[in-house]
Amino acid sequence: MEQIRVLIAKPGLDGHDRGALVIAQALRDHGMEVIYTGLRQSPVQIVQAAIQEDVDVIGLSSLSGAHNTLFPKVMEELKNKNAADIPVVGGGVIPAEDIPYLLKEGVRKIFTSGSSTEALALYIKQLIQPEDQIKAPEKIAHIGIAVKEIDNALPFYTDTLGLTLEGVETVESEGVKTAFLKIGESRIELLEPLRDDSPIQQFLTKKGEGIHHIALEADNLQDRLNTMKMEGVPLINEEPKAGAHDSQVAFVHPKAANGVLFELCQHPEGSEQ
Repeated sequence: MEQIRVLIAKPGLDGHDRGALVIAQALRDHGMEVIYTGLRQSPVQIVQAAIQEDVDVIGLSSLSGAHNTLFPKVMEELKNKNAADIPVVGGGVIPAEDIPYLLKEGVRKIFTSGSSTEALALYIKQLIQPEDQIKAPEKIAHIGIAVKEIDNALPFYTDTLGLTLEGVETVESEGVKTAFLKIGESRIELLEPLRDDSPIQQFLTKKGEGIHHIALEADNLQDRLNTMKMEGVPLINEEPKAGAHDSQVAFVHPKAANGVLFELCQHPEGSEQ
């Protein structure tokens, strides 16, 4: 396997490159060859260097606030030089509201100041080696709602909202009874504790009834967990465990998602879940 070559560039008049140097070293630690163009590079200079060095990826770093102007100019210059096949990723101090525009202009991905260098390195590897790429979750599998008693909660969902109850199932390992109600392509899962040591009972005691977690449908669950672990994402489960409907599930620690508990679930192939 050939070594991945990455060009790290700082377009415009931005005079600070400590972050870019940290990123360059992190990518080298992941076995990549990194070419750093230095400060105050024009889009033309960046694209010329990328072509001359025959790089696989261009990484743009901006702290000056000029990313909405400079990043698209790099994309335009790549097209002018018939080098639009070189993928571009960006990072730095970039407000969330600017990200959709930059993606629309052709930048593959934006890594904000809170992103880890591990996430960047893994993304570049998957970008160059798409056979190893892990797809983003495609849908919300269900929203889990903790209730004291399913029988008392059901009338609101079935009678008032008119949702269809698909079934009730007990998951002994978690000490919980679940009821699934279909809504579009997703579901609402009502969770009733069966014993005092159930995580749902602990949630009810601490917070009362309400939304407990959001579950995302995820392929290749074990690979995804391994990637998250490498990125330093705090996990409640590092290995999949049995869930409802013969699924495999794992929970991501709320610290990773601003206090929201996310469940990743993988259902058997051919399942309607």
